[in-house]
Amino acid sequence: MTSEVRDRAAVRGAARPTQPARPAPFRRDPKGAFEFEPHHCFACGELNEHGLRLLIHTDPEGSWIETTLESQFQGWDAVAHGGIVCTILDEVMAWSVIGRGTWGVTARLNVALRKPIPTGRPIRARGWVVEEHRRGCRTAAEVVDAGSGEVLATAEGTFIAIPDDQLPGLRARYGMRRVPANADDTDTTDPVAS
Repeated sequence: MTSEVRDRAAVRGAARPTQPARPAPFRRDPKGAFEFEPHHCFACGELNEHGLRLLIHTDPEGSWIETTLESQFQGWDAVAHGGIVCTILDEVMAWSVIGRGTWGVTARLNVALRKPIPTGRPIRARGWVVEEHRRGCRTAAEVVDAGSGEVLATAEGTFIAIPDDQLPGLRARYGMRRVPANADDTDTTDPVAS
């Protein structure tokens, strides 16, 4: 493990002192594993002190998270705010696109809030690409109760593909880099090739 990876783990652990430090999320695309520098995204950024700090896992099949929403993200007493639920669904769909090896921006988001999502209880969310075409992707997602598997919310989305010539700039801005199969053998600071 490099000192940079240990430092990122320390940032995660320091971000929520009530939670133990967790391993880096599993992120893969068709070219292999990758990681990002800590950033300020409301949904997945480790540096946003008011954000969700979701640990997104992704691969070419989709993306997923498991989290417990704290009371600061409630609408009604002990019930997650609908906008927060929409954010989680949007995020797992966006990362399902990244897991395919490209990036996109949300053009449409349609959410069905099926049951109240309680704060203080574990939930899982997963997103996947339903259809991929030249200009973008159609995606779907769901939030389920982590204990029972009951579906609490679902979503469909449309993501417009970022033009190929803009991808290297985005990868550089967020410090996206490949993670070798054995991180102890190779430096992990090499940027992702376009």
